[in-house]
Amino acid sequence: MLVFGIVSMVLACAWAAPQGNKDVEIVEQTNENIGIDGYKFSYTLSDGTTRTEEGTVINAGTENESLSVKGTISWVAPDGQTYTINFVADENGFQPEGAHIPK
Repeated sequence: MLVFGIVSMVLACAWAAPQGNKDVEIVEQTNENIGIDGYKFSYTLSDGTTRTEEGTVINAGTENESLSVKGTISWVAPDGQTYTINFVADENGFQPEGAHIPK
């Protein structure tokens, strides 16, 4: 049983390893810390991955103060298809949307 567990872990690591031996580089990156009321960042990677995110403080200084985060992430899958997730995370929880996500 121990051997099966070790073999399983080795196979899982091998499958999880990056394919194609291509190093991914940051092509573009922005980062704005707005201060006490929010933040913004975005980046683009050489493998086609992009991400943008903006966080805003809602009801600052009150008992109902919270953070509302909106963003988008896109990546190119090994089959060449581009996937995109738009999301909101706020007092209603994490709310992802994408053509590939079941409703």
